[in-house]
Amino acid sequence: MKDLKLGARSSKDSQRTVVTVGSVQVGVDLVLIAGPCSVESEKQTIITAQKVKEAGGNMLRGGAFKPRTSPYAFQGLGLEGLKILEKAKKETGLPIVSEVIDTRDVSWVSEYVDILQVGARNMQNFSLLREVGRSKKPVLLKRGMHSTLAEWLNCAEYILAEGNPNVILCERGIRTFETYTRNTLDLNIVPSVKEVTHLPIIVDPSHGTGRLSLIESMCLASIAAGADGLIVEVHYNPPEALSDKDQTMDPLMFARVASKIRKLWSFMKDLNHSNQVPAETGKPDENN
Repeated sequence: MKDLKLGARSSKDSQRTVVTVGSVQVGVDLVLIAGPCSVESEKQTIITAQKVKEAGGNMLRGGAFKPRTSPYAFQGLGLEGLKILEKAKKETGLPIVSEVIDTRDVSWVSEYVDILQVGARNMQNFSLLREVGRSKKPVLLKRGMHSTLAEWLNCAEYILAEGNPNVILCERGIRTFETYTRNTLDLNIVPSVKEVTHLPIIVDPSHGTGRLSLIESMCLASIAAGADGLIVEVHYNPPEALSDKDQTMDPLMFARVASKIRKLWSFMKDLNHSNQVPAETGKPDENN
């Protein structure tokens, strides 16, 4: 893509970006980000965080600020929610991923979280993109619900241009004519991203489908497509969740799905390694 400068992958052999968050290397390690859509209480968040860690999750997601379609829906706990997330991190050691929605909040939200999430509705909020770029905090940039690959990657350029190289892309489904699912999870985008940019990409099957019955298969399909990780919604008691209860896994389901994801990740890693061309000959190894 000719418009890309800092995010462009210059050649097939160019090095991919690795974003280090605590002990996790996004772009190298399997990244499993899980947690509630919204931070609702200290009990809910900490119990869920403990269950996420027990199941092998290595980051905790949770919304303290929730931009919602309806102004009357639960909008999050704000600062109180961030303090709860901070306590959950102290209890579990899991790095925190949470959304920031206002340029005025970036500096102080950065004091509580390890990754600033820019949500789908704010993908083209260019003032916010510049501000998170100046923060130098890792940024999870979700794809807008109507955006093309070029539009999405140019939004990443806004962050990169401010001197912040730590951008993680997140596919979360796009809006199409289909109504059975909440969105249409576009897994074409995963290998497409890897063709044109060096930035890591994860997938959000919770928002991408909106259907609990589809999340497991889409998690596995995302890893098979080459995603660097997943971000999913988990709640210790989904029927009580204040938002997105219909697409939220309970801890037992998450543990089962996470186990399958790890096995598939290991298989794909071995498969990709076996398909590599030996450097000294430049040709496939005929003995394999």
